[in-house]
Amino acid sequence: MHKDSVQRASVLQHVSQNVRRLRHAADMSQTTLAEKSGVSRRMLVAIEAGEKNVSLTTLDRVAEALEVAFSDLIQAPDNRDPSRINELAWAGSIPGSKAVLLSKAAATREVEQWEWCLQPGEVYPSQADAEGWSEQIFVFEGCLTLMLGDQPQYIAAGEFFMFASNQPHTYRNDGEVAARFVRNVVI
Repeated sequence: MHKDSVQRASVLQHVSQNVRRLRHAADMSQTTLAEKSGVSRRMLVAIEAGEKNVSLTTLDRVAEALEVAFSDLIQAPDNRDPSRINELAWAGSIPGSKAVLLSKAAATREVEQWEWCLQPGEVYPSQADAEGWSEQIFVFEGCLTLMLGDQPQYIAAGEFFMFASNQPHTYRNDGEVAARFVRNVVI
């Protein structure tokens, strides 16, 4: 089995265990969590069973409804250092495209640090984050096209860009080599 597939399977298990554990700790039924998060009960059943490949946006909604950080859903339940996560959270349709949540640090709520790799032609659309959130991007290989609305921002290797993420945005690799970058989400 490919390493990314193994990592993806383990993060699905972590999400399954963590959602169930945190839901019980909040004394919430699946129906209540579904209503509070806007995620269907059927989807929550599949998530808790470890059967559903779930989007980052869906996990954000579940985390918000449980009043926990996104990272609390994906990190290994037995992790001894809660600031170090290093879990595959998204795998693209093109082999090698991925997002790994590396670590988190406290801020107003927290800061998430991500390592991303988008292979040529890969696209990742993101919905708007909450008001007050921002992102910091540093590209260390290739060139990333960041779409803010219909305005492209080209971020080449060695460059960085910061933006308010309370708007729809899309990460694209329009180049011929992998675009590798670090993304910090300031919550």
